[in-house]
Amino acid sequence: MDYVDNRRTHALSDVFRVSTGCPVVFFILEEENTGPYLDRRFTSLSLGERNSLANPDIWDNCANYFSMPIRRKRSSPTSDDPRNKKAKVSNWSRRNELENDFSTKRCIAWFHEYTDTDEDVLGPEGMEKFCEDIGVEPENIVMLCLAWKLDAKAMGFFTKAEWLKGMTEIQCDSISKLQGRLEYLRSMLDDPVHFKNIYRYAYDFARNKDQRSMDVETAKAMLGLLLGKHWPLFGSFHQFIEQSKYKVINKDQWCNILEFSRSILPDLSNYDEDGAWPVLLDEFVEWYRENKSMSS
Repeated sequence: MDYVDNRRTHALSDVFRVSTGCPVVFFILEEENTGPYLDRRFTSLSLGERNSLANPDIWDNCANYFSMPIRRKRSSPTSDDPRNKKAKVSNWSRRNELENDFSTKRCIAWFHEYTDTDEDVLGPEGMEKFCEDIGVEPENIVMLCLAWKLDAKAMGFFTKAEWLKGMTEIQCDSISKLQGRLEYLRSMLDDPVHFKNIYRYAYDFARNKDQRSMDVETAKAMLGLLLGKHWPLFGSFHQFIEQSKYKVINKDQWCNILEFSRSILPDLSNYDEDGAWPVLLDEFVEWYRENKSMSS
């Protein structure tokens, strides 16, 4: 059987040439969609003897053809098609991955939300808005941890270079990403090595850059932030500093205060008067013991 496809506009008509020992007969097939398969109606035209239609071979060949399912064109995925849903999920996942990836461009644009476009320094006014956006008070210790990560040189200021370097390291280019990293930044205080590094960093970060030493008021505030909750003798040391003659704290004194808080017991029983502690701490021990003996 030879099959010739001759499609028309409204009714699909297929012309079949059936070759048998009889004269050639053409069957014109008219199809319309009335169910899962196309309903087939056909008419016959005789070009020879009408009794040639009685030949059973012709009818068998035609019946075999009409019993076959119609080959349909492959349809494109619809909104309910699983293939389409899979494609949508794949596209969404890719977009989500791109949003989660760190973007330098997005990071810089975020920086300029707190500065003018042509400024390379985020100052106190922008810092206040930044802290408000991430939901952290400026005096919260996590801001000191962030400044340490950015290696910021001055309290209350972030340069664009510091911002980009530090935010790249912690992979943050948006408010939500940084909020998700705040606990990580706080957790660094639980590591003794990180804490020591942050403590030492705080001295140069907080002191007035025009002075070699930190003024005593700033020192009290920073010591309270760093040691207030962890050093049992901090309250007594704070009182000692307030009534003392000291107006500034130098870096050697600052570093030794941390070592003293870590190594000397709250009752000072293991304090060695012949140790290499700064005079500041020797005077504190003497003051503490005198006050304790007077109160007992």
